[in-house]
Amino acid sequence: MNLQSILKLLRSIGWGASEILHSYYRGNKQDDLNIEYKDDKKKDPVTEADLAVNNYILNALESELGCEEFGYVTEETYKSKSGINSSEWVWIIDPLDGTKDFINKTGEYAIHVALIRNQRPELALVAIPEAQKLYYAIKGSGTFVETIDGNKKSLQFPKYEDSQDVLQDLTLVASRNHRNQKLNYLLETLPFKNRKSVGSIGGKIVAILEQQADIYISLSGKSAPKDWDIAAPELILTEAGGKFTHFDGTPLQYNTGDISQWGGLLASNGKCHQMLCKQAEIILNNYD
Repeated sequence: MNLQSILKLLRSIGWGASEILHSYYRGNKQDDLNIEYKDDKKKDPVTEADLAVNNYILNALESELGCEEFGYVTEETYKSKSGINSSEWVWIIDPLDGTKDFINKTGEYAIHVALIRNQRPELALVAIPEAQKLYYAIKGSGTFVETIDGNKKSLQFPKYEDSQDVLQDLTLVASRNHRNQKLNYLLETLPFKNRKSVGSIGGKIVAILEQQADIYISLSGKSAPKDWDIAAPELILTEAGGKFTHFDGTPLQYNTGDISQWGGLLASNGKCHQMLCKQAEIILNNYD
């Protein structure tokens, strides 16, 4: 499997998908979003733009790579009882992460595409259309950012010394949406003085990569982030030297038969990661 060749294809697809979303976001197509909802409570919107980009990515990958060696799992096509995709290599795709932010025109939306093998990401791309940037990684080869003019650079965190004194100076990046009482309790109890709100999970991880934040925490309640929310952001973070784990330190797994990522998850630039995971577990043990 030549992952470098596949990445070259994926970068081209990432720019094409970004242009489609950008055209809906900035142009006359904003009036043709045809917003529908996946649930009766109208908490999970899907738009014409989600579907257009989903079809574009799938068609582009399938036409170049076929379906014999690859499986495909996307947010817009996955069925709740689909189970494990039996292919050795599986694409996990979120054509529009941050649909609410896309609709509300905050600019904080992203595209996630990851290639999974043995339940772990091997290749990933996160596109931020409004910043006109692609972030991508191959396992073991580092993380890179590419701008619309073709400039590329490597992203790598320095090595940090863990210290209790550092905790209060860290910046937490959190959601405006997808918050519950237990998560709010955890975030308010942890000693962060600095907080930043960003829409999509891809955008949150990019904020850490761009050194605008240090920590992101997810704690599932009635629902949990899905594989397509996490897989691509995880690899671009960890290949830059960051960490993305469960609170108990175990790695995330994908294509397990349950598309949800349950429990507590912590992403960081590596600074105080284990210390924060332990503190989070202690705080939650005291939660009534």
